[in-house]
Amino acid sequence: MDVQALLPGAAEAAVFAGAVLVLNATPGVDFLLTVSRTLEGGARAGVAAAGGIAAGCVVHALAAAFGLAALLALHPAAFTALRWAGAAYLAWLGLALLRQAGRPAAASALPAAGAARSAGAEFRGGLLTNVLNPKVAFFFLAFLPQFVPAGSPDKTLSFLLLGAWFVAQGLAFLLGLVAVAARLRRLQARPALRRLMGAVGGLLFIGLALRLLRERPLAG
Repeated sequence: MDVQALLPGAAEAAVFAGAVLVLNATPGVDFLLTVSRTLEGGARAGVAAAGGIAAGCVVHALAAAFGLAALLALHPAAFTALRWAGAAYLAWLGLALLRQAGRPAAASALPAAGAARSAGAEFRGGLLTNVLNPKVAFFFLAFLPQFVPAGSPDKTLSFLLLGAWFVAQGLAFLLGLVAVAARLRRLQARPALRRLMGAVGGLLFIGLALRLLRERPLAG
């Protein structure tokens, strides 16, 4: 089978890549989690979290390709359950950051709280924040089909290839974000700045949780 026939033409591919870049660069849950985990636990923590986020995108791409996201849109109860679970997890992350920011300066300067987390724990954190976000599922359901070639000999395979492209490009962006955040991490040697950044990050996570609760299913 000709792989080229499964993918969009050069012009549409450029639009696809540009749209994915804009999406990745727009601060949201994945962006914020990658930065916060890198600032807290270093590049190793950020890379693990980014890997978890990419794995979550794989789950959503497969779900959309095989119709699971469409089923989620048609069943408001399932959507609501996933939405509340995702919001609760984001709120928990935000409260954890706020608690840490509220500790005395000497305690908040200790790196143990972030550095002690294993790579597996960071990976699971990234995976959960992505998988429990129904907005990502609906994005794949609404966005990727627009770039499946009308003449594709296997539209499901085209969808999966576009999903793989999205995941690879998104992971590359997040790893670049880790590199930048790792450099900025040196500023956190100042306890006051460290606490301020933690508080801001905590409030942003809680804000994202509240925004997620306002989402409605596509069929609603």
